Amino acid sequence: MITRRQLLAGTAAGLGVAALPSTATAEPKTTGRPRPNIVLVLADDLGYGELGAYGQRTIATPRLDRLAAEGLRFTDAYSAAAVCAPSRSALLTGLHAGHGAVRNNPGGDPDSIAFSDGDTTFAEVLRARGYHTGLFGKWGFGPERGDQPSHPNARGFDEFLGYLTHGHAHDYYPSYLWRNGERFELPENAGSDKTTFAPDLFHDRALDFIRTHRSEPFLLVVTPNLPHAPSDVPSQEPYADEDWPSADRGHAAQVTRIDTYVGELVDELAAQGLLGSTVVLVTSDNGPHEEGGFDPDRFDANGPLTGYKRNLYEGGVRIPLIAWAPGRIRPGVTDRLTQQTDLLPTLADLAGVPGPRDIDGRSFSSLLEPRPTAAPAQPYLYFWRLDNGNTRRAREIDAGRLQRAAEAVREGNWKAIRWAPGKDRTVPDEQWQVELYDLARDLGETTDLAATHPEVANRLVGLLRQSWIDEVTRESYGVELDTPDLLLPGVTYELTATLANGSAAAWTGARLVLSAPRGWTVEPATSRGLGRLSPGARVSTTWRVRVPGETTAKEWPLTVSGYAVARDAPLTFRAERRFTPPPPPATDSYLSDLPWLTAVNGWGPVELDTSNGKQAAGDGPPISLGGTAYDKGLGVHSHSEVTYHLGGRVARFTSVVGIDDFSARQSSRGNTIAEVWADDQLVHTSGVLRASTGPEPVDVDVREARLLRLVVRAADSGNGFNHTSWGRRLRPAGLTSHLGGSALAPERCRRRRAAGVDVGRRSADPLLCGSAVGSGAAGGQPSRVTVPLSRRTLAA
Repeated sequence: MITRRQLLAGTAAGLGVAALPSTATAEPKTTGRPRPNIVLVLADDLGYGELGAYGQRTIATPRLDRLAAEGLRFTDAYSAAAVCAPSRSALLTGLHAGHGAVRNNPGGDPDSIAFSDGDTTFAEVLRARGYHTGLFGKWGFGPERGDQPSHPNARGFDEFLGYLTHGHAHDYYPSYLWRNGERFELPENAGSDKTTFAPDLFHDRALDFIRTHRSEPFLLVVTPNLPHAPSDVPSQEPYADEDWPSADRGHAAQVTRIDTYVGELVDELAAQGLLGSTVVLVTSDNGPHEEGGFDPDRFDANGPLTGYKRNLYEGGVRIPLIAWAPGRIRPGVTDRLTQQTDLLPTLADLAGVPGPRDIDGRSFSSLLEPRPTAAPAQPYLYFWRLDNGNTRRAREIDAGRLQRAAEAVREGNWKAIRWAPGKDRTVPDEQWQVELYDLARDLGETTDLAATHPEVANRLVGLLRQSWIDEVTRESYGVELDTPDLLLPGVTYELTATLANGSAAAWTGARLVLSAPRGWTVEPATSRGLGRLSPGARVSTTWRVRVPGETTAKEWPLTVSGYAVARDAPLTFRAERRFTPPPPPATDSYLSDLPWLTAVNGWGPVELDTSNGKQAAGDGPPISLGGTAYDKGLGVHSHSEVTYHLGGRVARFTSVVGIDDFSARQSSRGNTIAEVWADDQLVHTSGVLRASTGPEPVDVDVREARLLRLVVRAADSGNGFNHTSWGRRLRPAGLTSHLGGSALAPERCRRRRAAGVDVGRRSADPLLCGSAVGSGAAGGQPSRVTVPLSRRTLAA
């Protein structure tokens, strides 16, 4: 929740939680070789046994099989989870699901699996070393908004085309995608039309990315949603004539299509002369699925392993991993225990940049050299599963425990899996069911040894217990920009940026630079710690920034760049925030026609579309209060806060507020209290609003206020029928502005004030001045008139 003081002053408070211990190696290795380009292809639900190099005999994957023969094939590579969201989070951040920001699939709520500003990805690490970064395909984290910390652009990717949310990626023929921070419409796929196959778009964009950035180091991440269900594909060739169900033919064609994509990427690297300077990695996010009618057993999709997607048995979490770079990576096979958490430190080593040290992964970059040397692995691998999916084969493998909380650990050849009695992982150890397997002798996990080796089982349970931290505070790495959630015209703010060395290597030459829009005034206020940064140290700079009072800009970008040198390699970190200048009301307006700045528990235009204000007027629904119908209304459930920008240009706010008739018909027990805030001043408090007593009028002076905040809170506990609406008649006006030709220019206002004319209170002259922002107020804050509450308002 954003408080009124945060809106006005931009303050924020942090919450201290348990710190994650450092586990990474101390220094990235130096080989003297040029830093390579990186191409990472991440398939979706591709099973361990679905490639020819891993034993597949029915589905054709000739290009991938060749890469495996010419490169390094990992036999003991793992995801960090048995479903995609926590697995992909671990791949990006180097943290397994016991420590990571994303631990489960979203369950229909994209916000539940979102990254924050502190969740450093390998793209942020490589971009600091000068890599141009791009991701094309499935992202799957956070809400469908462009300017937010869980967006790929905010997490280190310069270019993005694909699906933002997890659920959207289940549609192979979407009516839109996201291109960077904007929706990219595909009208040819509207309705049931299937014209543009999204994975083909991702592939074409990846090829173009290679051509465009061939002369600079680049990181290319391609994440097609193949071969995830449904088995949708433009052509089922070369399996169209097979006597299989359509879902199986389509799935096989999807796998072969991935093979074709990878082959064409390699061909493009060759055409651009980049084969000798590029490392190609191909992997999957979890075991094979069994959805949409697909039968994974037809193709032995999990190979010799037991389990499918959602199982913590080997078939659900062991995945293919191929590393290929001709002339660099020696062909061979490795059984190193490798989890996708190892990718971040590996890519950092390849790029020659010290990455974050508070991660679970360990680099295997020494295996990717012409003369490979041993790459120490993590002491054990941790896996977590809590998912609502309930597919038949996975349910049978889990013996009816598929929807329980479960976790697993592999230490050497020992593997332990345990299931809670339900979804609560905090129950005592004795309530969990534990199984133990020796993978060296029993790869198919057929013989449970927990009873015969209790000492091993108990030791591994201890590892499981210590692998989970409820809330993790990451050690800061790179640049952070501390700004308000909202910037208002004509106000001076103090903005602070921090450059933090969360790596294990010392940095030198640390400095920070802020870039603001043209016309803004930026003055350094304080700076500390510039120069050398030891591991774990931070440097910060504060600027005093004044936003112009008038602007025609549609967007305000703020960018901070942090510079340092690590092991003679320059590092450049950057963080960007984009603000939309909030327009004040230009005419008398309904609440439902005004753009809101923030909204909590709003209904009507707030709930129907979070882009309210970008739509045409007229999107507010009619409401009824006390038997009187109002043309439009803004409905809320307590606790609710909706904030609007007035910009000092509004005279009065008049309304009626109460338990609306819709809620009253359901129950007469509803009771709420409504408040009106003008900036940080409480200017109206209602009595207890009840369905039986009807609505109350609101009529308050809000002149010179920049923000209008409407609050509705429950009058007592246990109130479930609290639907409250703000409504108004056509007259008097709910929001009265005097703008355009009848508004006083700022200079005329100053002259009237200098002459002693009271322009802050209602008078016979209907012309009002706006806020005197910066005119003698400390820190550029506007002067405000506190209007006493009238006796009638208090009685209401």
